[in-house]
Amino acid sequence: MSETRATARVDHRLHGDEARALAAGRHENPFSVLGRHRHAEGWTVRAYRPGAEAAELVDERGRSLGRMEAGDVPGLFTGTLAHDAPAYRFLFRHGGDSWQEEDTYRFGTVISDFDAYLMAEGTHYRLYEKFGAHPAMMDGVEGVSFAVWAPNARRVSVVGNFNAWDGRRHVCRKRIEAGVFEIFIPGLKRGEVYKYEIIGAHGEILPLKADPVGFRQELAPSTASIVDGLVQHEWRDSAFQAKPSDWQDASKPVSIYEVHLGSWRRGDGDTFLDYDALARELVPYIQEMGFTHVEFMPVSEHPFYGSWGYQPIGLFAPTARFGDPAGFARLVDALHQADIGVLLDWVPGHFPTDVHGLGRFDGTALYEHADPRRGFHKDWNTLIYDYGRTEVKNFLVANGLYWLDQFHVDGLRVDAVASMLYLDYSRNHGEWEPNIYGGRENLEAMAFLKETNEKVGGLYPNATTHAEESTSFPNVSRPTYAGGLGFHFKWNMGWMHDTLHFMQEDPINRKYHMHHMTFGMVYAYSENFVLPLSHDEVVYGKGSILGKMPGDWWQKFANLRAYYGFMWTHPGKKLLFMGGEFGQSAEWNHDQSLDWHLLEHREHSGVQRLVRDLNTLYRGLPALHENDCDPHGFEWVDTSNVEQSVLAYLRKDRNGGTALVVCNFTPNVHHGYRIGVPHGGFWAEAMNTDAEIYGGSNVGNMGGAQAEEVHANGRPFSLSLSLPPLSTIVLVPGEAPRVA
Repeated sequence: MSETRATARVDHRLHGDEARALAAGRHENPFSVLGRHRHAEGWTVRAYRPGAEAAELVDERGRSLGRMEAGDVPGLFTGTLAHDAPAYRFLFRHGGDSWQEEDTYRFGTVISDFDAYLMAEGTHYRLYEKFGAHPAMMDGVEGVSFAVWAPNARRVSVVGNFNAWDGRRHVCRKRIEAGVFEIFIPGLKRGEVYKYEIIGAHGEILPLKADPVGFRQELAPSTASIVDGLVQHEWRDSAFQAKPSDWQDASKPVSIYEVHLGSWRRGDGDTFLDYDALARELVPYIQEMGFTHVEFMPVSEHPFYGSWGYQPIGLFAPTARFGDPAGFARLVDALHQADIGVLLDWVPGHFPTDVHGLGRFDGTALYEHADPRRGFHKDWNTLIYDYGRTEVKNFLVANGLYWLDQFHVDGLRVDAVASMLYLDYSRNHGEWEPNIYGGRENLEAMAFLKETNEKVGGLYPNATTHAEESTSFPNVSRPTYAGGLGFHFKWNMGWMHDTLHFMQEDPINRKYHMHHMTFGMVYAYSENFVLPLSHDEVVYGKGSILGKMPGDWWQKFANLRAYYGFMWTHPGKKLLFMGGEFGQSAEWNHDQSLDWHLLEHREHSGVQRLVRDLNTLYRGLPALHENDCDPHGFEWVDTSNVEQSVLAYLRKDRNGGTALVVCNFTPNVHHGYRIGVPHGGFWAEAMNTDAEIYGGSNVGNMGGAQAEEVHANGRPFSLSLSLPPLSTIVLVPGEAPRVA
């Protein structure tokens, strides 16, 4: 007699609290229950698909592999597969509709153990290759991988149109060892909009967050991130990259044109020019004007256009106002093909409080310092990064390197460095806490800046970093191994303030203020300086650079030309904000184009031609640039004639070449003015800012002067010169270099 043995059916469905947690979007580890899980008889496969009424497992051809059973909550299904079952998909049904989906929860990890280790160590300098949203192939399936750092979050989900913004659909796996949430979502493609839905440390659902490492964002005022991956561009700048330009060598000529992309020039209907239109119009203009570099005010995505980019949220995303990331890459490429270096204004000093941004990202003070005395700027109503947190510092350093790596930019101008260096910056007594040594220096911020500069200088030998640092903090542009911060250059704010103060004086009073023009040489070589006439000097009621000049209309332009002549011949690299090169009359307005129609007037076109010719002279005459940062390159000839407000000095190159500069800061013409020179021979007039072609009165020296053996200014030879009114002239031994 045969014996029949009953086999109890195993119920693999999910019940109770775990099922309800999935339905409520509160399950903190859905990978532990959803997807495919091995058991004795084969595989259990679970799916949670809100909105589905029935589900079935099918193979790649859509053939059935077995029906899935509904669970305790709507949308929760369980099925089984044999050990040797082929790859599977879900077939869902609702009413008369059916559709197939891949199982998100059957795919493996996104970041490797080594990625997690590097991030925890703070040395993942290419973290953008793994974090953010990357179109990818996993197990033969196309989709998008996501990874985001949110260590204190209870749950992180990717939401978008693709899942009806339902945070229960694509809940990420938490990598506890790194505080990272990750997921591969099959079927997604470039162009999908997304955000992160996060349940914070205290169980609260936070406002939807944009991706901190998002490579593209929606056009403001929309705030979602867009799947784009690393920039897709076929670079054609190999000739530029191969040039031994080495901008870190302070002997190279550096003349920078600072540009705000939204207001340099506008299109029809006062619209923004996109990156490609800017490549067509801006690139040849900069090339014609002779600048070595362009410096873009911040291009990282920023929700408030009126911040000019200085309140960024999408640090890895070129702003969508002018096109997509590939468009920005094409602009940089076009600049390089025109032999123009690209500097980016970079803002690691603060970030806005917009709810979709980094503030309280996982429900805690994560990116910002928790103590408002160190984590909040009262002046700007913005948050301050926690530079002492390993992952935050890593995030910022990697972001700086990202622009050099992915977009081939040639350097970073770091904004508001002083606000980072001092714990008491813009704070009253009692509003700040000293460092561990009792001082006011922010030691963590200093360490971050040093690390950034070391990595830029080490990994990109042709790239430079520039500090906008407005105090006398020592050794900003000295190497870290010598105790400095490691920047290659520092903006000379003192020079800018002093000389503009002098130029705004009526010429009759300038004799009382000549020290403002000479004092800069006392400290000129304490740093590697850039002389900046930046956007900050033409906003907030300060007027334009031209508008600061005293006198009647003619004198205003003559003063401006003389000032530019002084600036381009003074030790230090040069920076001029757009519009200054043709004497923009009005204060800069970010909501409109520069006043290009002014070039119809002789005075404005004359200033433009002067700036072009000054750039040509500066680049072509080693005496004016080789020793910009070396005291051997400068020598005062005469600073004593304060009554007539005349200055004279020599610029010298490394091979004995010399240029004589004479500035006359009054409207009086001086004939037979004797200036001592180091040797005899003919001295050619290489530049005269009063030349008729620049809009001047054309007083000059008929091409130059012969040095006579007449002692003057402590030198055995001298020149008898005519000094034009409100002018700067440059003379060189022998034949003058061509500037036009």
